[in-house]
Amino acid sequence: MSMTIRADSQANELLQTVEALSGQRLAACYQCGTCAATCPFVAAMDLPPDRLIQQLRFGLPGVLERRAFWVCVGCDSCAERCPRAIAVPRVMEALRLIAIRERGDRLAVAQLPAATLRDLPPIALVASLRRNTG
Repeated sequence: MSMTIRADSQANELLQTVEALSGQRLAACYQCGTCAATCPFVAAMDLPPDRLIQQLRFGLPGVLERRAFWVCVGCDSCAERCPRAIAVPRVMEALRLIAIRERGDRLAVAQLPAATLRDLPPIALVASLRRNTG
């Protein structure tokens, strides 16, 4: 299986933005898989964290269309065990922020049905507001 590496400026810009927002140097990742082996939610991800970082580093298309960074709960299990001291949850948070900024959408609380608001646990609403507003 061969991978085509994109060297275009858009892919390079995404990598630089993720590194700037996360404070992580992704070139240090050597795809050992420790983060994926440690992650309690890796089964729900469409791509394990180490492969997502690889896709990002190589400039492969579709990084922001992945579900993996939305699934990450930021438990830091991966970061605690990473032999290269990469804080993967920071990378995932940076990708979420970039995706939200690019989509431009916001949670419209006023448009939620009253029944949904009534049944929604307060923490879910707060978490949703935090995660879905840029």
